[in-house]
Amino acid sequence: MTQVDTLYGPLAPQLIEYMRDIRLLACDVDGVFSDGRIYLGNQGEELKAFHTKDGYGLKALLTAGVEVAIITGRKSQIVSDRFSALGVRHIIQGEEQKKSALQTLQHSLNIPAQHTAAIGDDLPDTGMFELAQLKVAPADAHPGVLHLSNYRTTTPGGFGCVRELCDLILFSKGKLQGILASSV
Repeated sequence: MTQVDTLYGPLAPQLIEYMRDIRLLACDVDGVFSDGRIYLGNQGEELKAFHTKDGYGLKALLTAGVEVAIITGRKSQIVSDRFSALGVRHIIQGEEQKKSALQTLQHSLNIPAQHTAAIGDDLPDTGMFELAQLKVAPADAHPGVLHLSNYRTTTPGGFGCVRELCDLILFSKGKLQGILASSV
């Protein structure tokens, strides 16, 4: 089988075709943008660490015209602040029924499953996979999620896995070189 060479290694042409058609990327937060750990302080404050590479990838994807949605079961002002600052318009928090949230968003944006990608690391995220052509798991995702995914990133959650996915989508659309050239 012929493979397509990318920055992240060879990919099957079918996967590149899926990525080329993506118009909406739905993302979980904990375990995807963060390493999955939640830091709690004595005063009840919550801290999360986000990788700047993931932020740059999201901004590049948005610039290329791909919608981005954050769909998470937890609620956090940190999440609102981080993703609003990156220009993400669809931030859905406190939603344990991620499939239903994604379905509502797809309907409102008129974007079907064959033009949707979803990235998640644990079993509550798999509902989104049912509504996505491209199902992505970080390298360190739960085995049940890895089994359902059609792409496993080379990087773990919190360490650039979203950037990897964004780069691959941009590559498949022929827009990665422009992004790389404009940042030099």
